[in-house]
Amino acid sequence: MTGDSEFHELLHSLRVWDTALPAFDPASAPGQPLELFREWFVHAARAGQVEPHTMSLATVDADGRPDVRILMLHEADARGWHFASHATSAKGRQLAERPEAALAFYWPAVGRQVRLRGRVSACGPQESRADLAVCSRGALAAALTGRQSEVLGSPQELAEASAAAWERAAAEPDAPAPTWTRYVLDPAEAEFFQGDAARRHVRLRYRRDGRGGWTRELLWP
Repeated sequence: MTGDSEFHELLHSLRVWDTALPAFDPASAPGQPLELFREWFVHAARAGQVEPHTMSLATVDADGRPDVRILMLHEADARGWHFASHATSAKGRQLAERPEAALAFYWPAVGRQVRLRGRVSACGPQESRADLAVCSRGALAAALTGRQSEVLGSPQELAEASAAAWERAAAEPDAPAPTWTRYVLDPAEAEFFQGDAARRHVRLRYRRDGRGGWTRELLWP
């Protein structure tokens, strides 16, 4: 068992960004966030960032308590940032009750973060099914297993349900998962953070201007 002293010694010995970080001139940033996000995403992937498509999704439950988890980005286009889950999961129920959320990407290989906040819309059955159709067999099996966020009675119960779902995924690669839903977050705000070893971090925020465009502003780090 890890003791207090070992934990605290290790925690306070850790450092960040012990490597050269890319430069970022906010004056040269494009006029809207999607273009910059795609540019930063490709740069992070080519720089060796592991799983750059993973992101944190924050929602709020019926009691106003925040909730957060990691999931994968499925697309980023003119409609917004896309992800998917079961409508019956905790996140699905929270989004149905309060369709506002926040996303955060962190790419430590290049010292960059991207944060987005906005309204979330659920896509229709056809688009949601198409989303599932391009998933791997394992992802389809997980979707067919279902019951996400429900209380699990035992590991054996999961093993049996998962095995059956894997068999079905192999036999029916287009098997439907009725509660599987694709969501799109349309950001009202987007912030791009470039870390700096001297702690002079660059933070550029985009905000909707109410006329279909974006206002850009720098933030203190």
